Amino acid sequence: MVAALLVAPLAPIVAGLALVVGDRSARAVSRHTAYIVSLVVTVLALLACVVIAVQRPVLDRQWVPEIGMRLHLAVDGISVPLLLMTAAVGVLVVLHARHEQPEGGTPATFFGCLLLVIGGGIASFLVQDAISFFVAFEVVLVPMWVLIGRFGDRRDARERSRAANTFVLYTVLGSTLMLVGILTMTFAAGTSDFAGLAAHRLPAGQQTAVALILLIGLGIKVPMWPLHSWLPRAHTVAPTAGSMLLAAVLLKMGTYGLVRLVIAPLPDGVQRLAPYVATLAVIGIIWGGLVCLVERSLKRLVAWSSVAHMGFVLLGLMSGTAIGLQAALYANIAHGVISALLFAVVGGLKHRWGSDDLDTVRRSLRDISPRLSLALVIGFAASMGLPGLAGFWGEVLAIFGAWSPGGDRPLGWFRVLAAVASVGAVLAAAYALRVLRIVWQGRAEGGAPPAAEPETDAHGNEWLVAGALSVAAIALGVVPVVLLHTTSDAVTHLMAVTGR
Repeated sequence: MVAALLVAPLAPIVAGLALVVGDRSARAVSRHTAYIVSLVVTVLALLACVVIAVQRPVLDRQWVPEIGMRLHLAVDGISVPLLLMTAAVGVLVVLHARHEQPEGGTPATFFGCLLLVIGGGIASFLVQDAISFFVAFEVVLVPMWVLIGRFGDRRDARERSRAANTFVLYTVLGSTLMLVGILTMTFAAGTSDFAGLAAHRLPAGQQTAVALILLIGLGIKVPMWPLHSWLPRAHTVAPTAGSMLLAAVLLKMGTYGLVRLVIAPLPDGVQRLAPYVATLAVIGIIWGGLVCLVERSLKRLVAWSSVAHMGFVLLGLMSGTAIGLQAALYANIAHGVISALLFAVVGGLKHRWGSDDLDTVRRSLRDISPRLSLALVIGFAASMGLPGLAGFWGEVLAIFGAWSPGGDRPLGWFRVLAAVASVGAVLAAAYALRVLRIVWQGRAEGGAPPAAEPETDAHGNEWLVAGALSVAAIALGVVPVVLLHTTSDAVTHLMAVTGR
């Protein structure tokens, strides 16, 4: 079963590289061939991830002994849900890409970049070594940049280029800071293995300095307010498949890095910085909600909602409690499913409408596209934290965790933050209902005539993807205990290691 640890990340990466290189040959790879190869490879990776989740194999070999770097692949309750979600979303992204492939390049390069992002994401949740995690993270950035810059919205080349360049500049800055923090801990501990880093304790002052560097670097990738400005721009111009992967995979790699590289090895530094980071997280919750109340672009609105939702994840992480950490891990998975669903639906609407401007008067979606309208309702209902859907448990538990913080965190201030964060949940309901009133109900009655639009509904792969993600959003809300039980033991162990 150890072979599954290598198959899961390497199959998409090798196939992705082969498609990109094959696209440069005299006989370019056809769209159908690229799609079939991508689908087979992602299904194989998903099966390998299922085997890994069930069998829990371990591969641990020396790799670069001079710096204590090891080829250490394994999973625990924290990484298993992220691993499975990445692999499953990868299959759905490839299925959806068959339905809606953007212009701007050859199909093999497009599918190859998708596979590279998926493989890099899987690798990042498998490696148990900080330097290997950094390498896996960087593998994802270049193909995502290509997806945004080459395959993004063709109507505004200047904005597409600006979004791609902003994405690179921000993420490279974050990567540089992340590498500095990783190397500092590695040289101090004599190893880059996650377990070794967690066992070694830097002096309190050094912990605070390294934690600050890593929090800024990974905060860019989460993203955390005010380091978030690259995200709405990137989402707006990215192809639908790119937006789905960006929200469901890349952002999760950032929060996973916070758990492995900051919370576990630097507990004293985190405790000192937690009130400030939690404050920024709550500002992000309110800021994102207020922007969504007035945002005209539907796709950009979904992107801004991600800033708010990731604020709840950061609030849970900074609470210093087991319930807060579990809330963050749960909200991570919930946001991945919900955002992938919303971007799939919104991408389909933008493709049909030719734009995603909410000020354009259109007929009600429920009348012309019942399936898409149902998926849109489920997605925004889950996004607003409606009980019985995926978004509810992560937000509520994060607020509970912040209400009774752990360690020496200021009780009064964290309770203020918890109260303000709950206002963010009200804002989420307000902007979700605003979108449903405009799009689902329609605004053509008694006003300007509706814009011309095709009366087409979701069929085939598009409906399969939207339906699968809708079911997942419902299942996570109805049966939260499955995910909470999966992460429970790993969270308990992590809290014991950090002495909390």
